[in-house]
Amino acid sequence: MADEVKRASTKGQMLPGLAGICMFLIFLTMVNVYAGLQGFYGGGPTRYAILTLCTILAAGIFGLLRLRKWGWAIVCAGCLLLSAGDFFLFTKFHQTFFLVRGIFVLVFFLYLVRPETRERLL
Repeated sequence: MADEVKRASTKGQMLPGLAGICMFLIFLTMVNVYAGLQGFYGGGPTRYAILTLCTILAAGIFGLLRLRKWGWAIVCAGCLLLSAGDFFLFTKFHQTFFLVRGIFVLVFFLYLVRPETRERLL
């Protein structure tokens, strides 16, 4: 009985880690948008694909800041895809930057899928 009262009282309260994750991911999204607009990823369909993914991730970040479940789902998928992409780039180019960033984003994903984090969403 006390456990359910505790769960009900924590619903809708943000954990400090969520704000930090959102700040990092919005920075990463802005960097990717800038790189896409400057042509670092190539032109044509690749540019529009990067901009579309960044737009979806930004919408998910703002949804997560409002503690919405759809925002949480989009950010979880974004974290998993970003870490998978970084691990792929590490195996291709052998630069430790991609490994460190991939592990960093994977830790964010693991933080987001905890039951304590999920039960606070609206």
